Amino acid sequence: MNTQTSAGQTSSRPVRELPPVITLSEKAADRLRTLYEGANAGQLLRISVSTKGCSGHAYDMNFVDEAGTPGDERVTSQGVTVLIDQKAVLFLIGSQMDYQTGDFESGFVFSNPNEKGRCGCGMSFHV
Repeated sequence: MNTQTSAGQTSSRPVRELPPVITLSEKAADRLRTLYEGANAGQLLRISVSTKGCSGHAYDMNFVDEAGTPGDERVTSQGVTVLIDQKAVLFLIGSQMDYQTGDFESGFVFSNPNEKGRCGCGMSFHV
C-alpha cells in the first residue's frame, strides 16, 4: 500500500489511526450528564495532567465555560463532550474514564494504557 505524504512524496508505510484520546464508560457519561444538567449547566469538564505527586503526574479535572481554552481538544464519547488540555493529549491517548461508587467515596477514575506505574496512594502516576 502506498500513501502520499504532505510533501507529495509516496511512502510505502501505511497510515495507522490513533486510538481516541479518551473514552467514557457508561457510568462516567451518566454522571457527567447529571452534572451538566445541574450545577454545571453551560460548562464542560476539562481534563489535564499536571506535574505533582510522588510519581510525577496527576489528573486534574475542572469545570470550565463551554468554549474552554484555545487549543483544547473536544472529545465526545457516549454522547457526552469533555475538553482535553492540548498538553495532556499524549499522556491520555487510549485512556478510559469511569465513575466508581464505593462505601466511603465516589469519583472518576482513569484506566490509562500509558501509565507505567502509580504511587502507593494511587493519586499520581508516571509514564
